[in-house]
Amino acid sequence: RVDEWTDVDRKRVMNDIITTMFNKKFMEELFKPQELYSKKALRTVYDRLAHASIMRLNQASMDKLYDLMTMAFKYQVLLCPRPKDILLVTFNHLDTIKDFIRDAPGILNQVDETFRQLIETYSCLSAGEFQLIRQTLLVFFQDMHIRVSIFLKDKVQNSNGRFVLPISGPVPWGTEVPGLIRMFNRNGEEVKRTEFSTGGNYVTPQREGSFDLYGDRVLKLGTNMYSISRPVETHMSGSSKTSAPHAKESIVPNPLAKEELNFLARLLGGLEVKKPGGSETGFRLNLFTTDEEEEHAALTRPEEFSYKVINIEATQ
Repeated sequence: RVDEWTDVDRKRVMNDIITTMFNKKFMEELFKPQELYSKKALRTVYDRLAHASIMRLNQASMDKLYDLMTMAFKYQVLLCPRPKDILLVTFNHLDTIKDFIRDAPGILNQVDETFRQLIETYSCLSAGEFQLIRQTLLVFFQDMHIRVSIFLKDKVQNSNGRFVLPISGPVPWGTEVPGLIRMFNRNGEEVKRTEFSTGGNYVTPQREGSFDLYGDRVLKLGTNMYSISRPVETHMSGSSKTSAPHAKESIVPNPLAKEELNFLARLLGGLEVKKPGGSETGFRLNLFTTDEEEEHAALTRPEEFSYKVINIEATQ
């Protein structure tokens, strides 16, 4: 309830979540070379992170938040002008997180340390390696077509849950505006030029985004989608309800399953879930307009989309 939710409460919840998210042990595990997580593992980590503060979410609100997060991230990866710009999207995320905690120097230092690790690990990669990262992420999300009201209203998502790729605007940094064909002879001399219509209104970007600890990222992907306040809804699209990968769990035992559980146990060991103690009741986050709407969403959600979350007690 808005009347009970103060800026002090908001700051406290954000500080709790960000402190847990950038926990040194957790970050060390994340930066180790490893296979991509399964969807189950990602959801488990996300659940634990969301409950790292005294905030609580019911299953339906948690599902909605997760759907929103996965589709927003898919949108950002899909619309990156060039693969290396995934790093700029990540830096936009971290810049915003730093803005939340500018009054907490200890936590700010944790985030800056992660920033430095990202620069050290990824800034030296080739364009081909970034392309491989981008394609791997898109394969992970390719069966997810959840409609999000904010994307539908902005016409960046179609009614079937698929994103719209623009045919106008700035071209990737280091490339030219399309529309010109040059022909060369065997000596490498240009002998002829022809032009063609592109069907889009392309422009050359003014400058490249900064890949440093501080700087103008130029790219707006990964910045706050809610700078204009509006309600957010997520809906399963018809196409995803029939997608086979979600419908049934494979009955063939996965040889990596035990290894993944061990990895999850290590990963979650540093994530302490806070339980309201003493007289504290904690805060409950409801992503629906009313409690009744949230309860109805929990009852009507298709069975195949109910995530079976594995709880691992890894603190020992």
